[in-house]
Amino acid sequence: MSIAKEIVGFAIKAGSSDIHLEEGSPIAIRINSDITILDQILRPSDMDRLLHEIVGEEKVAVFKQTHDLDTSIGIEGLSRIRINAYVANEKRCLTLRILPDNLPKWETLGLPQPFIDLTAKHRGLVLCTGPTGSGKSTTLAAFINCILETQRRHILTIEDPIEFRFNHSKTSIIHQREVKRDTQSFASALKAALREDPDVIYIGEMRDLETIAIALTAAETGHLVFGTLHTSSAASTIDRIIDVFPGDRQDQVRTQLANSLEAVVCQVLCRTADEEGRVAATEVMMATPAVANLVREGKLQSIPSMLQTGSRFGMHTLNQDLARLVTAGTITYETARSKASDVAELDQILGMSSDGTD
Repeated sequence: MSIAKEIVGFAIKAGSSDIHLEEGSPIAIRINSDITILDQILRPSDMDRLLHEIVGEEKVAVFKQTHDLDTSIGIEGLSRIRINAYVANEKRCLTLRILPDNLPKWETLGLPQPFIDLTAKHRGLVLCTGPTGSGKSTTLAAFINCILETQRRHILTIEDPIEFRFNHSKTSIIHQREVKRDTQSFASALKAALREDPDVIYIGEMRDLETIAIALTAAETGHLVFGTLHTSSAASTIDRIIDVFPGDRQDQVRTQLANSLEAVVCQVLCRTADEEGRVAATEVMMATPAVANLVREGKLQSIPSMLQTGSRFGMHTLNQDLARLVTAGTITYETARSKASDVAELDQILGMSSDGTD
């Protein structure tokens, strides 16, 4: 058996989401957010075999030169995996993210209905944010899948690397472009996208000024654009986008955002109370006229209170959603407390004292 199939197959059976490999060290896997260290040592010769199996000679040569590599592959009979190769303390390391075989279904992920309703929009900017490993890719894959199955659209994705692979549906078509393989950069692909007749554009990561600027323009000019950022709240997401631009352009960007933004969904993954899985807790901001006005005027400090009182528009804060999950018995209070943006506020919502008692 190939070493890649042996390692990935074992991790899948163990219910792992990620595999951490370092030559000369024990193999480690992540199960339900926790790292588990195995007895098996990955020898340098094993790393040689593994790299050649999963990335091939050409990319191994690139890795030797740059000491960094991002890609994804499918392992026949097992799963697709996202691969990050790097060097630490002069040792070769790999992080392998196991991607689900089946495309995630929006009906079963427990995503907020107002967020799913955005799939019917024909223009605007939708952002899904959260820390690394918070399930953003899975959420947006479900979003894409919903559009493919319920709309008549041309979807164009720009990713680094491609994680979930989609097929054309009976009513929609999709084209996925991988940065460094199919296009030089997010920005160059996004420029070209405007000439490729897309209805929907997915940007794997909005990481620089040029990409964000083109995305805002695309959202203003009749495209539904959605992408990801590594931010922890709706207000910090708006702040991050504006801060990317120089001071003399920030007023213009606030106006563009106010006109084009449809929603921001921030999420974290929480271990379930039975410790057998994970569930997403979300913060949802819908771009109502009142929210758009706050963005336009730069009054971002008022956004949290708008979310707290905006349930009729489908909005809620992260703490409100954590409290909902605790009340439903889906997660424990201790888990919610570890994920809360403000523990005192969480306690207040739950009607608890500061030590977690009723």
